[in-house]
Amino acid sequence: MVAAVRAGASGGLVSRPESARRRGDRLSRYGFADVARAAALLGPDGLGWWDAGAGGPTDDGAAALVRTVGSTADPDLALHQVHRLVAVAPEVPAALRADPGLAARLLAVLGASEALGDHLVGAPTHWAQLASDTDPDTFRGAEALRAELSPAGGGTAAVEELRLAYRGVLLRIAAADLTGARTVDEVMAELAALADGTLAAALRISEAEAPGELPRLAVVAMGKCGGRELNYVSDVDVLFVAEPVGDGDTDAALRAATAIAVRLIDVCRQVAWQVDAGLRPEGRDGPLVRTVASYRAYYTRWAKGWEFQALLKARPVTGDAALAEEWLDCVRPLVWQATDAAQRPKMVAEVRAMRRRVEDQLSAADVEREIKLGRGGLRDIEFAVQLLQLVHGRSDPELREPNTLAALAALTAGGYVGRADGEELAGSYRFLRTVEHRLQLQHLRRTHRIPDDEAGLRWLAHALGYRAEGDRTVVQAFLRDWSRLARNVRRLHEKLLYRPLLEAVAKVPTEALRLTSGAAESRLAALGFEDPAGALRHIGALTGGVSRTAAIQRTLLPALLPEFADAPEPDHGLLAYRRVSEKLGRTPWYLRLLRDSGPVAIRLARLLGTSRYVTDLLARDPEALRLLADDAELVPREPAALTEAMSAAVRRHDRPDDAVGALRALRRRELFRIACADLLGRLDVVAVGRALSDVTDAVLAAALRVARAAVDAPADLRFTVIGMGRLGGAEMSYGSDADVLFVHSGGDDAQSRAHAVAEKLRALLSAPAPDPPLPIDAGLRPEGRQGPLVRSLAAYRSYYARWSRVWESQALLRARYVAGDAALGDEFLAVADPVRYPAKGLDTAQVREILRIKARVDAERLPRGADPATHTKLGRGGLADVEWTVQLLQLRYAGATPTLRTTRTLDALDAAVGAGLLTAADAMELSAAWRLAGSVRNAMMLVRGRPSDQLPRHGVELAGVVRALRFDGEDPGEFVDEYLRTARRARHVVADRMEAEVP
Repeated sequence: MVAAVRAGASGGLVSRPESARRRGDRLSRYGFADVARAAALLGPDGLGWWDAGAGGPTDDGAAALVRTVGSTADPDLALHQVHRLVAVAPEVPAALRADPGLAARLLAVLGASEALGDHLVGAPTHWAQLASDTDPDTFRGAEALRAELSPAGGGTAAVEELRLAYRGVLLRIAAADLTGARTVDEVMAELAALADGTLAAALRISEAEAPGELPRLAVVAMGKCGGRELNYVSDVDVLFVAEPVGDGDTDAALRAATAIAVRLIDVCRQVAWQVDAGLRPEGRDGPLVRTVASYRAYYTRWAKGWEFQALLKARPVTGDAALAEEWLDCVRPLVWQATDAAQRPKMVAEVRAMRRRVEDQLSAADVEREIKLGRGGLRDIEFAVQLLQLVHGRSDPELREPNTLAALAALTAGGYVGRADGEELAGSYRFLRTVEHRLQLQHLRRTHRIPDDEAGLRWLAHALGYRAEGDRTVVQAFLRDWSRLARNVRRLHEKLLYRPLLEAVAKVPTEALRLTSGAAESRLAALGFEDPAGALRHIGALTGGVSRTAAIQRTLLPALLPEFADAPEPDHGLLAYRRVSEKLGRTPWYLRLLRDSGPVAIRLARLLGTSRYVTDLLARDPEALRLLADDAELVPREPAALTEAMSAAVRRHDRPDDAVGALRALRRRELFRIACADLLGRLDVVAVGRALSDVTDAVLAAALRVARAAVDAPADLRFTVIGMGRLGGAEMSYGSDADVLFVHSGGDDAQSRAHAVAEKLRALLSAPAPDPPLPIDAGLRPEGRQGPLVRSLAAYRSYYARWSRVWESQALLRARYVAGDAALGDEFLAVADPVRYPAKGLDTAQVREILRIKARVDAERLPRGADPATHTKLGRGGLADVEWTVQLLQLRYAGATPTLRTTRTLDALDAAVGAGLLTAADAMELSAAWRLAGSVRNAMMLVRGRPSDQLPRHGVELAGVVRALRFDGEDPGEFVDEYLRTARRARHVVADRMEAEVP
């Protein structure tokens, strides 16, 4: 038969007669895509359901079967799988003719699931479980199901018996699901009951194999299994609780229980799915099994907000029932104590932040295609429901439901969710879970992603029961419904959590519950606002009244409040938004921009909630907000464009103060651009350093022209500015001064004029003004602050030839031309090169001098009270450690190795690897530490609005740094641990390299 099928399928279509084409058209109308193959499989050499001569089914019974095949999700797949099944179970065709119910169920499964088709071929008697006389459309109940899944004893045979029994039950559930005999609610509950029975059977097998006395052991379901809303393919979340029997040894009981739990997990993996105990205290790092007292101690002292959220769905499954109830009696009260605003004021905010992080980790494509984690997906519904449970369940026990739909019904009945909104969310949840079921049934694999390709979308739409509507294809019909549903879910998600807060102050009629002022303050407190009454006043000021402005704010704030609530200091973000809105509220473009340009409002809220630095810049220049509307504007400007723009700005003013005022305003706008791009994840620390340095270069060049004109410097005065330190390395941070040297080329008569230019330049850029100053630091000049501010090129040459010390050679490693006379800059660098790149490297005394200075810096320059482990500049493994190591290599070897002659730290690291002076692994450790320390330093400035080199170990500032850096961990403390590990590894490399460089 297989050979005949292949022969029929491979027949040439071009030479087919007209009647064959007509037959093909008819098969197409039945839903077959590969009509040649379908004709062969249905024909006399196949199932015998199709008369090629007549161009139709052989009889009425065959016609009914062909129609049934055509109604499945994938008729071609169903037909192929029938043939595979008939090869091992020849009685199937006759049974299908005799039992239309069997035909509907079996063919629906074969057309929707390749995996269950494979199972039926491997277990050729299981198809009979779908016969009508076995009553497959009636759920037999949880206890009957447990009895069905009860292999005797332990060992491989028992596991295989359980696996086959599990697949048989799964087959019946899928058939009832696909034929509409079960609602999606019932399917989820039955899948959870199947998981319960499987866990119970796996426990019996594991206990049967265990040696010695058995401990008391209870298995508690969590997650979707705990909520009786399981899908076809999912990890099953559990917790294990154990106690000794009587007065037995607790440690011995825990060891025995752990061995049983490990075996249970292995049995379930072989049978069906992974058991996931990752929701246990301390996650995968914690013990697999704990006593009740151990759980109590952990949840009382250490548990995070999301762990209490997870406990909402806890439900005993199998094992010692009395022990499970004892555990539940212990943990249930803790859930509602933890959600009390007085005891844990930011608990709900912590849960919200975790949800946001999950969404942020999705790619742009996955955000749009993921029905579980994406926008408008299942998590949005579950999350809104669980948060409302956590907020209101303290005072209303009716809301303490583990099942999402039951909890949503309770929220609706209690008036916490409007009836129409509740019905829409419930319908959306059922639709999305049905989509999830169809996707997973196809291959019995865990997936939650809508297909990208047309064929996959067509299959899914057919599986969901869609049919073409007029000129709209099944794919278009499905995509229309899905996109509309996702938008509504997201809207309702925001509405349920935030719109009632607005109603409390704006008194907008709605179906949703209108909160009293006290209830609104309670919800704001639960979301993390330290001053909920003040936050409510801000909301009232923004949304109160009947003006168009207030109406737009009522539309915007439900989407913005989540961003403020996610921030470490929600009150600050909301207050900053109010101030910006009051300053620009009457500007025609402001609210229109926020309302009509989707990203702008969310970006603005995220920035204001995270960064005082950005808030301060925007307060001085509210129109800079326009930059957030265009991704192209969130890219640092090219150096040439910056130079031209700043030169043009100063040319428009005659008075020096006015010219530099315009210049500093332009700098402020560029700082805002760079900071926003940084916080929105568009720039790394290297790009930020380069962008800030480019802006500083352009500012110095333009300000130098103003300074020269202000002191009436002669045109023939050659004057140049050399960048040093972070400016010279193009590695500036937000709080960096501009380290420079001033050089002129004249004699004694030019010295006073050059000095006047330099002093005027410093005064203009550091004078008090609304815009951030740019301090000019010339402390790296010869003789330091005791030496003249400006020197001639000849004086520099003489000094470096006679008096230069090794630290000055080290400082010159960063020297580069920045502004003024470019030719003079090149001449200065030609003087500097032999000093910073000594031909013979360094002698022993010079190396030891560098190490002595470094030790002195470590001992004396670290601020009093600073933590050397987390000080980003001078701490262990910080910026100075990495830079001194790199610079020591440059001083020793750049004279003979030209590739080392660079002012940039990371470029020098790469060159050192290329020259064989560092291993790639060591360079990677140094680079990682330098990048991380620089990023933290920048984040501290962005968050606090003032510079700091000290990473805090806890508190809102640490939370702000973690948010600014978009760290993926759930606990800010994890970021500190990561910083310490990175710095520690770099410190080891630094110590090894410096020791190795001592001749």
